Amino acid sequence: MLKNQKGFTLIELAIVLVIIGIILGAVLKGQDLIQNARAKQFISKVKAWEVAQWTYYDRKGKFAGTTGSGLIGKNTNDDVKTDLLNAKFINPPYEGTSGSESNTITLGSYVFYVYFGNDGTKNIMTICSNSTCAAFGDDNIVSYAEALDTSIDGTTDGTAGQVIGTTTTPTYSSAKWVATFSTAPTASAWTSSTVSIVYYFDAKR
Repeated sequence: MLKNQKGFTLIELAIVLVIIGIILGAVLKGQDLIQNARAKQFISKVKAWEVAQWTYYDRKGKFAGTTGSGLIGKNTNDDVKTDLLNAKFINPPYEGTSGSESNTITLGSYVFYVYFGNDGTKNIMTICSNSTCAAFGDDNIVSYAEALDTSIDGTTDGTAGQVIGTTTTPTYSSAKWVATFSTAPTASAWTSSTVSIVYYFDAKR
């Protein structure tokens, strides 16, 4: 054994552990900040879609996707996509380039799909976390839904107010950006089993 061989002192080891702890804390905090920033961006983009509908209403005296009825998507020919594209907004809410516009909200690896329609009696915006309006299946998506719920209703329960969660799958048309329910969907708390976010942007439930 060499006489000059030395190990770390307890003080040196303690300092290293403290530094590692600080780095881990910064990484975790950074992830929270990213998630919060994306939640705010999600809210902003949802509201951009709502603004587009109300702007269309101001111009035309009706919502995009209505033909002879006050309910969006009630008639077979109701086409939200065509109406919004023809409105030629300077800052449209949809994504994609001319000729390939999509009713999506992209946040990192997550892609949400935005539809307008009705629940049988009231106009709604329906937001799905995937192209088939299947269950969320992800707690991060739940946090986005809760953030929107809080911004509109001041709560995160998903069971009351203008923003609700539901496990009922809407009848939707990807080609027309229309989604409808034959009757008002049953509201449920936000979970990974939630199918879609339903926002009563036109009136309270």
